Amino acid sequence: MYDMIISWIATPLGFLMQFCHSLLSDYGLVISLFTLITKIIILPVGIWVHMNSIKIVKIQPAINKLKAKFYGDKERIGEEQSKMYKEQKYNPFASLIPLAIQIVLLLGVVAVIYHPFTYIFKTPDTVINDITQTAAVVIGEDFDLESNSVEINSIYAIKNNPEAFAEIAATEEGALAIKNAQAFDLDFFGFDLSATPSQVISQNWIYVLAPIIAGFSSWFLCFIQNKINVLQAEQGKGNKWGTMAFSVGLSLYLGFFVPAGIALYWVVSNIIAVLQLLLLNAIISPKKFVDYEALEESRRELAAIEALDGDKKKGLFHRDENAKREKKDYKRFFSIANKHLVIYSEKSGFYKYFENFIEALLKNTSITIHYVTNDPNDAIFKKAETEPRIKPYYIGPKKIITFMMRMDADIVLMTTPDLEKYYIKRSYVRKDIEYIYTFHGPTSTTMCVREGAYDYFDTIFCVGQHQINEIQATEELYNLKKKTLVPVGFGVIDNLCKMYDEMEKVQKDKKQILLAPSWQEDNILEYCLDELMEGLLHKGNKVILRPHPEYIKRFPAKMDAIVKKYEGCDGEDFIIEMDFSSNRTIWESDLIITDWSGIAYEFSYATKKPSMFINTPMKVLNPNYEKIPFVPTEISWKDEVGISIDTDKLNTVPEVVSELLSNPEKYEKQISEALERNIFNVGESGLAGAKYIYNQIVKRQQEKTTNKTEKKK
Repeated sequence: MYDMIISWIATPLGFLMQFCHSLLSDYGLVISLFTLITKIIILPVGIWVHMNSIKIVKIQPAINKLKAKFYGDKERIGEEQSKMYKEQKYNPFASLIPLAIQIVLLLGVVAVIYHPFTYIFKTPDTVINDITQTAAVVIGEDFDLESNSVEINSIYAIKNNPEAFAEIAATEEGALAIKNAQAFDLDFFGFDLSATPSQVISQNWIYVLAPIIAGFSSWFLCFIQNKINVLQAEQGKGNKWGTMAFSVGLSLYLGFFVPAGIALYWVVSNIIAVLQLLLLNAIISPKKFVDYEALEESRRELAAIEALDGDKKKGLFHRDENAKREKKDYKRFFSIANKHLVIYSEKSGFYKYFENFIEALLKNTSITIHYVTNDPNDAIFKKAETEPRIKPYYIGPKKIITFMMRMDADIVLMTTPDLEKYYIKRSYVRKDIEYIYTFHGPTSTTMCVREGAYDYFDTIFCVGQHQINEIQATEELYNLKKKTLVPVGFGVIDNLCKMYDEMEKVQKDKKQILLAPSWQEDNILEYCLDELMEGLLHKGNKVILRPHPEYIKRFPAKMDAIVKKYEGCDGEDFIIEMDFSSNRTIWESDLIITDWSGIAYEFSYATKKPSMFINTPMKVLNPNYEKIPFVPTEISWKDEVGISIDTDKLNTVPEVVSELLSNPEKYEKQISEALERNIFNVGESGLAGAKYIYNQIVKRQQEKTTNKTEKKK
């Protein structure tokens, strides 16, 4: 059966090779012309595949966004992707067709080159049999009648000993076969195209060039395809390297273990393929059809989601254990009906933003709190051991995408912005879920968050009147749906104030200054540390440099350089604190110096002690923040809790420090007034938020009861 299929393929190719041989006598040129004609014949397929490739890359931004939107939901992604393919008339298997054709052609060419009597000269089988039997006698024991090279070896027997074939030449058909064999020139630039390099390389090293040239031609083709082929250029490195390795490996095999004529066909085929690709790109340029900026943006969005996997940093055992745990918690969560309140937290450290609400709800209501976290080591699991009304669930950063889309609850409370903008989407199971956002910090809603970060929330727990003003102005400017803005306050500041009031105060011989820069670009450490330190050191105060933990983690070499530079200054009056197990040095300080870090407001509002701000370049995430007619509190609040200094005025640092440290009563009064003015419900934020949540849940229950009653009627 196999021989029959090969014969079907090789027969038409033999006619084509015979035609080429009638035009050219040089066998190498015959193979080259044959290869060119086959490429021209299948060129329409190449054009179709090229257009098909453009289609998939054209819709790739939409596919990437689809994968980001429904990340982890393979069934939904597959359905939506199939719809896109049908709309664009894209065939996902089209790219395999040229490869299939190439393999079929290769099998046929191998047969034609191995059997020139059969396919090129169209010699009758009886004559071929007579020739091979005679050649076996002439050559002797070295002649193998079962070998693929039997016809080629017979040609050489005829060339070397034509007299032995005189009886065969006596017939008309035999004479033509002998004549064709004698005229058949198998040499091409010193290469015998019938020779197999693996068999003759020991006698003639020049044949080592056959596999080298074949392998190089495939590498060059893959290199060009990876650069300019519209589809392959967008593939991942794994696919690119895999394809290249396969192609080069196949070429080395063809160049080493089959006749050199087949290697020549492969090399010419690769060269023509490069020229064809250049021609198609010039005539049908992908740039006319593909929005590469949108493609790059969608790729970044998808990559950001794929990078969300904190478990990668852990061992395989822990990943497996967490995967089992995640699967179990996922199933457990969706097995529970009538969930009223779900809290979503990204990591353990975010519990502080929900703590006051949770405590107030547990104390004053009977509500069960379903707490979903991306952190397998979240402290909530320990707390839940002693509080049965807290139901914790571990759902990893990737699985949370589909988890949130399947959400079924009355209220979802979260401190993650950009709902619906990135990977966290609103539920497509329930459209009536109330999504509530609570802030990470007490400052503005405009400058230091991405534009539209809160657009898809239903309710915002506001820290102060400034946030209400800004959100309302944003809604009016962009004609957005009105959100419910609840005056709640900020639990973190409530707890810090309480903690500081209860903390034992320590009498110090010297005033203590804490230098606490942010880790953003152009922070104090990178922008003006040396100039600032000149105004702080050796002025009779104790200075503590406490870099941000994130800065140490991201820029260890820079931090090491800073430590080394100031190691001579280290002593009783100056230390660099890199142990973050305790925050005591923060609350024992008399003055904090920072750039744009929110720690200043937490410190000043809790301790009623002043802060000094160094006006390094601003951290701006929303370039359109100035469209909102309110000065961001990151700027306006500075002088309410202390003094800000421009970087060209750092020579005034000693005088400013002296002013701030020598007037504690003045700043205590000023900061206390600012706290009451700027922050809602100081000391009672948890109760305010819990009251709203409880009332909304009760309202939902009453509405459900009313609806059931009306349906019965």
